[in-house]
Amino acid sequence: MPAAPKQEEVVAVLNRLLEAELAGVVRYTHYSFLVFGFGRIPIVGWLREQANESLLHAQQVGEWITTLGAYPSLAIGPLLDSHQTDVGAMLRESLEAEGNALRLYRDLLALVEGHSVGLEEFARQMIHAEEMHAAEVDKMLRKPGQLAAFAPPP
Repeated sequence: MPAAPKQEEVVAVLNRLLEAELAGVVRYTHYSFLVFGFGRIPIVGWLREQANESLLHAQQVGEWITTLGAYPSLAIGPLLDSHQTDVGAMLRESLEAEGNALRLYRDLLALVEGHSVGLEEFARQMIHAEEMHAAEVDKMLRKPGQLAAFAPPP
């Protein structure tokens, strides 16, 4: 069995996750302002649901940080923005950001696996959620009738 991770390492990954999830809140909310055309209402609704989900994830991560006796970051992660109002560009940026968050959740799982059942299960749940979200965005980026994935699986 590998040595237990240092708490500072776990908290560092959790703080990067917190920053990434908070960036998601800002990004999805910002995108929701920039949707125009006939499909605006359902797309805006979906983007705002994603913002709410990112906020919930940020809250869960922050609770883990304080459970470990550490101080949650006040920073917000990088905000990708091509300054385009094209929904496809927004979704491609979203897919990139979700891939980054997925890598961080996998880093967390690798650190805590076999050492903390609670954190391990949390990481697995978040990986599942991020993979499903990325799959949904991938499907949204495909042309109608196109079965092949838009992007390779993360």
